[in-house]
Amino acid sequence: MFIVLLLLLVVIIVFGPQLWAKRILNKYSHHRKDFPGTGGEFAQHLLTQFEMHDVKVEISETGDHYDSTAKAVRLIRPNLEGKSLTAVATAAHEVGHAIQDKVNYQPLQARTRLVKIAQITEKVGAGLMVMIPIVAIFTRVPALGILMFIGGLMSLGTAVIVHLVTLPVEWDASFKRALPILANYVSKRDQWAARRILTACALTYVASSLTSLLNLWRWLAILRR
Repeated sequence: MFIVLLLLLVVIIVFGPQLWAKRILNKYSHHRKDFPGTGGEFAQHLLTQFEMHDVKVEISETGDHYDSTAKAVRLIRPNLEGKSLTAVATAAHEVGHAIQDKVNYQPLQARTRLVKIAQITEKVGAGLMVMIPIVAIFTRVPALGILMFIGGLMSLGTAVIVHLVTLPVEWDASFKRALPILANYVSKRDQWAARRILTACALTYVASSLTSLLNLWRWLAILRR
């Protein structure tokens, strides 16, 4: 019974924030006739206001994000073309990242470097995990397999570090950049809702961090056997 309750608690902690975030984003995604422009137009307006003329606004097929290498704010179609509070708040959040980049916000720079490292180490780690059984069968050297397993485990640890570094970056973009900006553009009632949207966005990264930690813990448990 204890194990069942523990597993249920883990599921709630990991997936609860993600489900709540999805509900909040959907709740405020309805069309607003009183809004003068779309999320993409709002993002472009803010970039002009902050004199970031080198930053583009583009459509994204992989989720809303800011690409510091390409200097581009990328929004999914509903947020790029939609006139909703979710679209406007999300656009402000991604522009917040562009502002971080402009002022050389160090945690963002660290995350960018770590992401590049993680992309390489995760691929190497996945390859090592796949090769472990093959190496063990043909070489019959257990120590070699253990070393390869540890290498793969280290690559998973890189993903955990990236997520942990991402949390303060996202929090800063939402509440120190986007929210003060939105206070000049939306009503006080909408500001309260915008805070919920920005909190929901931050919680998706919390969920990702917890998932990475859970995955790392699972492999550590296997290693201890």
